[in-house]
Amino acid sequence: MKKRSGKPDNEQQGAFGDKDLFPLPSGEADERSFFALNEAGPVTVKSAEKDKQAHYHGHRERLRNRFREGGDAALADYELLELLLFRLIPRRDTKPVAKALLDRFKTLGGVLGAPAPLLQEVDGIGEAVALDLKLVAALSRRMLKSEITGKQVLGSWSSVIDYCHSAMAHEPREQFRILFLDKRNTLIADEVQGLGTVDHTPVYPREVVRRALELSATAIILVHNHPSGDPTPSRADIDMTHTIISTAKPLGITVHDHIIIGKDGHVSFKGLRLI
Repeated sequence: MKKRSGKPDNEQQGAFGDKDLFPLPSGEADERSFFALNEAGPVTVKSAEKDKQAHYHGHRERLRNRFREGGDAALADYELLELLLFRLIPRRDTKPVAKALLDRFKTLGGVLGAPAPLLQEVDGIGEAVALDLKLVAALSRRMLKSEITGKQVLGSWSSVIDYCHSAMAHEPREQFRILFLDKRNTLIADEVQGLGTVDHTPVYPREVVRRALELSATAIILVHNHPSGDPTPSRADIDMTHTIISTAKPLGITVHDHIIIGKDGHVSFKGLRLI
């Protein structure tokens, strides 16, 4: 019988030992191999990863400095989004992710207004990051709403439009919203009264008026969105508005306006002289 040495067969044959075959230590276990080969010979994955991280960390610091010194005007839309994603995706180059989001949803408003499941279809956006982006969107809407709450709405019309656009422009289904006002035209309630399909929302004039009476509102502003992006009113929109006006007027409730929100703009029934 051939005498065996004290070393395992695989080491006698020049094969890798255990330390080469097993994953890297804790914290680096996601690396797929202990060696990565390039033209200059073997380079550890750990070193390559450090070089990569050094590259995008330097870029991150430069971008932060530009924002610190010049504000948002110093950055393109994708760079602002990238700056936000730094916090949400700490161990990845976020420039490609930011550009992919804008390619998919076209604008910053489109990104923040997109439903979470659609955000997650973009490479690099997981459930947690999608939720964080929706949180930013919610904070933005809450900030805009605070600009009109407790104020005379008719004197803050641009703020009303900004809030409604933020809340509804990128919704995938039609929403019918009502702003309820008191006798001083101060906002006392903002409620979504109906959710519909991509091109229709059922509206019941009696329910609109009933809710106004419950809130002691003396005036209302009707708002709904067109997911198609085109805010042009339909014949059904016009007829429904006139029905609500005729139902509310005998009860002392004024319909100040009906606003239709699209992705790229809005129309006012009063502005079009439809009411």
